[in-house]
Amino acid sequence: MPKANLFLDSSALFVGVASAKGAARVLLELAECELITITVSEQVIAETERALARKAPAALPAYRQALRTVGLRIYHTPSLDDVLACQEMIAHRADAPILASARAAQVDYLVTLNRRHFLDDPTVTARAGLRMGTPGDALAWLRERGIIGEAE
Repeated sequence: MPKANLFLDSSALFVGVASAKGAARVLLELAECELITITVSEQVIAETERALARKAPAALPAYRQALRTVGLRIYHTPSLDDVLACQEMIAHRADAPILASARAAQVDYLVTLNRRHFLDDPTVTARAGLRMGTPGDALAWLRERGIIGEAE
């Protein structure tokens, strides 16, 4: 069975490295153990670095270590055509590059804590054709598919 491939946006990646526990941290640990693949975009890496520097500078070393050890799959900047297409799918146009990267990278699941722009608008999921949810939702999805067991 191929490994599940999850796209983490900057909100999910931030929480995963800034917190010692929680579902986002578990996702990073699963990727480090090579049980799943985590994909991020160059934009996610830059946004997360800036947010950590502002809000949790003590977490920057852990973040940089995670970039080395988790084995993140980094998707390069999406094409302008992909971004423009995604601007029609999401009300907050600034999030179109994230959506475009996740779609172009052909991930199984987009993990975000951004309720306002992604999760609370069911049309985003329908238009983008992507499963989306919180880190906890993503863990439940992995368990339902037997990709990870209950103990993980």
